[in-house]
This record gives sequence, C-alpha cells and structure tokens, in this order.
Amino acid sequence: MKKLMLGNEAFARGLYEGGCKIASSYPGTPSTEITEYTAKYDEIYAEWAPNEKVALEVAIGSSIAGARSFCGMKHVGLNVAADPLYTVSYTGVNGGLVIAVADDPGMHSSQNEQDSRHHAIASKVPMLEPADSAECKDYVVEGFKISEEFDTPVIIRLTTRVSHSQSSVKVCPREEAPLKEYVKNPQKYVMMPAMARGRHIFVEERTQKLIEFSETSKLNKVEINNTKIGIITSGIAYQYAKEALGDTVSYLKLGIVNPLPKKLIIDFAEKFETVYIIEELDDIIETHCKKLGLDVKGKELFGFIGELSQSIIAEKMLGKKLDYKEFPESVPVRPPVMCAGCPHRGVFSVLSKNKLMVSGDIGCYTLGASAPLSAMDTTICMGASISGLHGFNKARGTDSEKKSVAVIGDSTFMHSGMTGLVNVAYNTTNSTVLILDNSITGMTGHQHNPTTGYNLKGDVSAKVDLESLCRAIGIDRVRVVDPYDLAETEKAITEELEVDEPSVIISRRPCALLKYVKHKPALRVDRDKCKSCKMCMKIGCPAISMKDGKAEINHTQCVGCGVCMQKCKFDAIGGNE
Repeated sequence: MKKLMLGNEAFARGLYEGGCKIASSYPGTPSTEITEYTAKYDEIYAEWAPNEKVALEVAIGSSIAGARSFCGMKHVGLNVAADPLYTVSYTGVNGGLVIAVADDPGMHSSQNEQDSRHHAIASKVPMLEPADSAECKDYVVEGFKISEEFDTPVIIRLTTRVSHSQSSVKVCPREEAPLKEYVKNPQKYVMMPAMARGRHIFVEERTQKLIEFSETSKLNKVEINNTKIGIITSGIAYQYAKEALGDTVSYLKLGIVNPLPKKLIIDFAEKFETVYIIEELDDIIETHCKKLGLDVKGKELFGFIGELSQSIIAEKMLGKKLDYKEFPESVPVRPPVMCAGCPHRGVFSVLSKNKLMVSGDIGCYTLGASAPLSAMDTTICMGASISGLHGFNKARGTDSEKKSVAVIGDSTFMHSGMTGLVNVAYNTTNSTVLILDNSITGMTGHQHNPTTGYNLKGDVSAKVDLESLCRAIGIDRVRVVDPYDLAETEKAITEELEVDEPSVIISRRPCALLKYVKHKPALRVDRDKCKSCKMCMKIGCPAISMKDGKAEINHTQCVGCGVCMQKCKFDAIGGNE
C-alpha cells in the first residue's frame, strides 16, 4: 500500500518499520513532527526530553541496553547534543542508533543557517541525506542496519523542504529487532583517556570501512543521460536539479554525505565535459571533489546563503529567468506577530513603556523584538537570556541591574535556563528574570514540557513547580503575576528592579490558543469616545486596526483579554459583549 506522507511522518514510519523501540527528542521546527508521529505507534516508547543533550543521552543509554533507538532535533539542537554525539562516535552502539537533524536553509524558523554536515565530519559519524518522503522512510531502516553493522551512530540529515513536503511512500510491516544482549565492556563504553585512545583507532578504521561501503552502496545513485554535463548533488537539491534540468544532464545523487566516496565520484566526473556541484549552504561536496583533483563548478554559481530552487538552478545553468509580475505599488509585508490574547503581549508592553534593556530568548516571545513593541535587545540561543543578562550586569554594574531584565519561556527555562539562573544566584548579580509561563511549548506547536504535568502521550506525569525550583536554586525573591493585569505586572517589575538581590517574576497565563482556555467575549470600541491617539495600536494586537480614523476591534480575533482596554486613557474600549 502507498500513502502520501510528510517527510517527517515518513521518517516516523521508518522508525516503526525498522524496529525502533525507544525515541527521545526535544521539539524544534522543522523536526518536531517526527517524534509526534512516532508517539502514535504503541510499539515505540516516545518522550520529550528537557533538551537535546538529555534526549541523545537517553537514546545512547537505550542503544547500549540493546534496543534500536532514536533521537531527533533541529540543527541548532545538534549543537546542544554535540557533547554526547562526539563521544558516542567513539563508544559505538549495541542496538542501532539513528539521529535525525533537520537543517533550515532560508532560516524559516531559526536563528542561524548552519550546515549540520560539519558536525558529521567533525564527529566522524556517517550521515545520510534523503531527498523525499519515500527515502526518509527507507533511509531510517537502512540507517539502523548501517549503525549495527559498523558499530556507529548514524545521522540522517533533513531540511525544511524535505521534512514538510509530501510524496508517496510504500507502507510495509514492522520488522521486530530483538533486544540485543548487554555485555559489560568498560573498554568500549567507559571513555576515560586510556580507553578512548583505543576507540579513536577504531573510529579511524571504521571511517575507512564506511568510505569503502559508500563506493558501492545503493544509497548513492548514478543516472547517465549524456556525457556533456554531470551533476553531483544530494537531498532536496537533487529534486530542484531534476525539475530544472530534467534528463538533459546526468546525475550522481549522493545518499551518503559523510563519509563521501572517492572512486565513485572520480569515475563519474571523468565521463563529462563539465561537472557541477549543486548543494545547499556550504561547499562540503565541492571541497571534497577539489581535494580529489577534480575541476568542478559550484558555489561561484549557487552561493552559500539560503535555499536553492528550481528557478535558481535554471537561471544559473540555463540562463532562463522567470518572468514575475510586479505590483504598481509597494505591498506591505506581513511579519509574524503574537496572537490576539497572547499572554506575552502585556509583559512586553510594560517592558517597552519602561525602556528596559531586555535580554531575550528563543520562543514565541522573541516576537517581542518586533515593532511596535520593540522590547527586546538580544536573542542568542536557548537559555542565553539569563546567562547573558548576568554577564551584561557584571560588565555594566549596579545601574544596569536596575534597568535590565531577562525573559525566558517555561519550556526554554527547563531546556537550558536553569543553569543560567544557578549562575546568577551563585555568582550574584542583582538580575531580574521573567519566566513567561504560558503552560506549553508554544513556538513549536503546543508540545508538553516538564512544567505542564503531562508527557508526550498526554498521560499525567510529574509537574515541575517553577516557584519551588527557583527557590531551591537559590533565588529567595520569587513572585507570580498575571500578564493581563498591566498595573500588577509593572508594579512587580519595578519593585524587583529596585531590590539588591536577584529575583524571578513568573508571568503566568496559558497560551491563548490552547483548547481548554475559555475566552471572554470580544471587546468593542466606542467611536464617540475614541480620540484616535493610537495607544491601543502600540501593543501590536492583530485584532486592532484603524478604520476611518478610529480604532476598531475585529470580533473574530479578539479574546477579551483587556490589555488594550487598560492602555486606553479615554475609556473608549470596553463592554465585553
């Protein structure tokens, strides 16, 4: 039977068919749906871990126990998981271990555009790269086999377009993989220097075996159409090239992108007058080819930035430029905004009003940096808001402590914010940290986290008490506010900035999009009272607009949160209907 599947859904199907028993991940677009779909299979235990490092360590542990195991993340998550990744390359596996990393060329939902192939090369771990949903499924099954045959973790690299596009997938039955025997073996699994030195020798020998394997593997495919132009490519770039160039050129499609074959590439390249390397982001394949002494063309045409496309390839290689219709006037952009009723809006309204330096973090609330709120100064990576604020205040001193705050979400705090708060308490700056607790992991689509009281399957689980946790870390001043109450929120922030010790303010109200949240009726504007001051527009609520010089509230979007009503000095907004 064939079924139309998202790449991420097909990947999960591959885990099922490949006999995976344990899956541990942290949500991150564009990888999130892999684990969500995996959780639908009762044969696989699936969980959300607090962060990617923990998730990979869980998968490593279950692999050592003898189970085929999986860990998934987005590209920046692999940075967090790099510590265990580089060492599990040395230890190898018992049960097969497959790691998914989803890169985000074009930065649709990410703070950088890194190429995860560098991690595979540096950690000396084999990496596969599927080009469509069918290959997502098949490569997972093959990945488990490679993992166990070569005693190695296997990384499968996805990109946004592969993860979130659909194609036909052949659905097959599950092949159970019996739990392998666990045998105590410190020489293999205890990576103190004496043992690690021996395992490094194993890794180098394994790499040579993997290169030999890649020379003949069915994952690398040759398509000969003519001998004038040859294309060496991988992943979604192969699909773009096929659509743009069709059968007018020949292809070497690399399914194994680390380690790259040598003889296969040389034999292919020697057949053609000109060889082009088409790959997104960095020049990994191109550099490899040049080291082999091949004269190839690549990044001088296609560049290092952003996604490729059919039209880009057609323009660069065929000189065909698509005609675009131009609008006579500039079309206003529609940047993402916080939803109507978002609990973060009230907090950022207060922060903007008080002109505070805001050390930001990764989440829905990062939108607080956008106009009209413009209330965030920095965003670096998960958890950096608290650590960064501590450093900022250490550098600038007491005056800075009274004019700066950190903001971080509940899930991000559990991911990597706790250690930053420990540092604030331990090394003592009078830093004020706002935990924006919206009772869910909002940015990636409402996944549970350790503060919600439910696990990935929706079962009741232990619930972290943020107030008690912060106090246990060493923060004595912890208070909770409702971000819909602007006066209360402003009072709390003002008071905590004045004290001479670190403090935490928990802004607690569930995400407005959660199904269990019961909203108030929509508010309305009394046009006779409205003075057109546009104070209500300064909170950036998508439900509010100006019509004929007066404020207007869209009743289909408004959830009656009342933040705009508190901003209006003329009592023009009110009357929940």
